[in-house]
Amino acid sequence: MTIRRFRYVAGGCRPGAAAGAGRRGVLAGLSATVGLALVPGSVHAIQSSRPKRHIEMLLGVRPGTSADQSARAFGESLAARLPGIDLTMTNVPGDAGRTMLAALGKAPANGSTVGWVITPTLPARMIDRAEPSLGQRIQLIGQIEREPVAFVSPNSDPPNTIQDIMQRASADADAVPLGTPPAGSPPHLAALRLQVLAQTQLNIVTFPSAAAARQAVLAGNVSAAALGLSEAIGDIRAGNLSAVGIAARRRFGVLPETPVLDEGGIPLSAFIRRGIAVPLGTPSDVTAMLTEAMRTIAGEDGFREQAEANGYYVTWADGPAWLEQMLTEQAALAKLWATNPWLSSSGG
Repeated sequence: MTIRRFRYVAGGCRPGAAAGAGRRGVLAGLSATVGLALVPGSVHAIQSSRPKRHIEMLLGVRPGTSADQSARAFGESLAARLPGIDLTMTNVPGDAGRTMLAALGKAPANGSTVGWVITPTLPARMIDRAEPSLGQRIQLIGQIEREPVAFVSPNSDPPNTIQDIMQRASADADAVPLGTPPAGSPPHLAALRLQVLAQTQLNIVTFPSAAAARQAVLAGNVSAAALGLSEAIGDIRAGNLSAVGIAARRRFGVLPETPVLDEGGIPLSAFIRRGIAVPLGTPSDVTAMLTEAMRTIAGEDGFREQAEANGYYVTWADGPAWLEQMLTEQAALAKLWATNPWLSSSGG
């Protein structure tokens, strides 16, 4: 409206003396326009009329799972820190996380797409799918969550420590089934690494999902299970499951009484790390905006408290630091694959 008014006044100028009046009319029109813009209500109207930039966040997990809830909780916090951005979240499950990673790498690098990326899922899919481009086509922006893998057993008949499981498995592996989520999932990879470090053959039984593995150990169908701590924390607190070991090198505040495997001579540290990545070549202003928003979220007490209540931790690491950690993990997984290849899974 103000632009049309300005043009109308300017168009009314006539040659000669009338031109001065025309110029005065222009200045008057400008003054009225500026005065209108200084009215708070009109500023809000102008800002709200601007179209929002749309960003889609891809989630490589199934809707309704605890992993999905975790991703969406972060997505809501991220959206609140991105004014002028319309953030939507889309589930793209399938092929043990590969489907989403491939879609992210093929998305236009124009700032319209980000992905909720999980390691060691990313390097594991690069290895077992023989598809290194999954990692080469994306840029890690930052890791914001870290979740330990926990070994749990039925509370009705729990072994005292992870060493008890190892000793019983040494005598008869079939008598001590260890449940995990699908082959190639972070807890399953942790179980394979435990087997190598303990030099003991384990009867590892994979289930279609983390929820199914948890249900199996609750029912006593397996002697123990390896799960992300967030999958088991509710049942541990309720007394339905017993945490016999955390795959870490130091104890955590969430379960300070639970021993870590390193205390028993098993140097196994297995974490599920989650954060944001974008297609390679995404503009630097977009990556800077995402980095700043994630740093802000990582420092908020409310987000930290929510994370620890759900069994994971807020741990900020920028893209280069996360990439360095992932490459170290990838090298270790490549060695594991050479001697203990895990089965491909389409569990999503």
